[in-house]
Order: sequence, then C-alpha cells, then structure tokens
Amino acid sequence: MHIKSFCFNPFSENTYILYNDALDGIVIDPGCSNTSERLELKRFISDTRITLKRLLLTHAHIDHILGLSFVAEQYGLLAELHSGELPVLESAEIVAKMYGVPYEKTQHSSVYLVDNQIITLGDANLTCILTPGHSPASLCFYNKERNYVIGGDVLFEGSIGRTDLPGGNYDTLITSIKTRLYPLGNQVMVYPGHGGATTIGQEKLTNPFLN
Repeated sequence: MHIKSFCFNPFSENTYILYNDALDGIVIDPGCSNTSERLELKRFISDTRITLKRLLLTHAHIDHILGLSFVAEQYGLLAELHSGELPVLESAEIVAKMYGVPYEKTQHSSVYLVDNQIITLGDANLTCILTPGHSPASLCFYNKERNYVIGGDVLFEGSIGRTDLPGGNYDTLITSIKTRLYPLGNQVMVYPGHGGATTIGQEKLTNPFLN
C-alpha cells in the first residue's frame, strides 16, 4: 500500500491516505479545516484517481476530525472508530469553539471498530490495535506486510501524546506503548498524528518518556 500524508489545520495534524495499486483507498484522520486544505485533499484523490473505500479515525480529538464531515459527505463514507471515543466525538463542537476553529458535525452515524479487528483493502490488511492513554480508546492501524503503523497521537519522535485532556492517563499510555506497540518489532515504522515518522526501535532507545 502507498502512503500519502498531508499536514493540515492550525494544529499541524497529519492526515493519511493509504491506497493500493488498484487505486482503492482509505483516509485516516481527516483534519482538513478550510477550503484550500479540502481542495488539496480532493485534488490528490482526483488526480491519483483513488476510490475511497473507508474513513478511519485513530481517535476523535478535534484536530483529527476537522475534515470529517467534508470527507464523509463528499465520498459517501461513514466514520469508523472505537466506540470508546464517542464521548470525545460528541464534545467536538464545544471543543472547537474553545479553540476557535471551524467544525461541522457530521450527520452520518458511525461504524465501531474493536481491538484486533482486521480491515482489508484488496490484498492488504490493517490490524486495529487498542492503545488508550492519550484518549479513551485510541486505535493504531498496523500493516504487518509493509511493517508500519499509523499511530495517531500515541507515540511521536522523541515524545508521546499528551495525557492532560479528558480521558487521558499517563500510565495507561506508557503501558499501551510498551505492551501493544513494542511487540510489533524495532523495525516497524510509526507514522504519527503530528511530526515526522520514526521507528519503534528508535523510540525505545532515545525517547525520554520511555526510558
């Protein structure tokens, strides 16, 4: 699967599109928050001739869902996330007002993912890995064949997700990283919700929050 990343909105959030050679695709964490960002996303999908099949959320913090309604409406998709993120999703309008960012609530219902569920796209698989701590029920999406994980705000290069928001817990996050991500292997590439990619092995050695 090919990976395309975009850096969107005032929070510099990473939105990802995964797509295969048949040009079927998945969008993860659509953070596009204004007309130009939405046009950028739409133009890439159109120019590459991708057919979006699914819309996944690692978690429902406002910076990761500012483009949720747009993508859902534009491509006829339902948001897929863990049910434990519903309280976060339902508070999005209030949080958006607090931060002064535009947010349009999606009118569609959601599909609920569970831990260890397999998401298929052609011949490729993504495994849902429940990694709470930054948010109540954050999911990472792991592709074993290509040795990478879309990690949301769980693990960053040299840092970890903040845990001071509602539903966050520092000890839970550290446990999630060490018991759910470490076993994937040192060579696994982590594509995070903010900043550049890293590897699990690099973070084991150098991340001050994990040593």
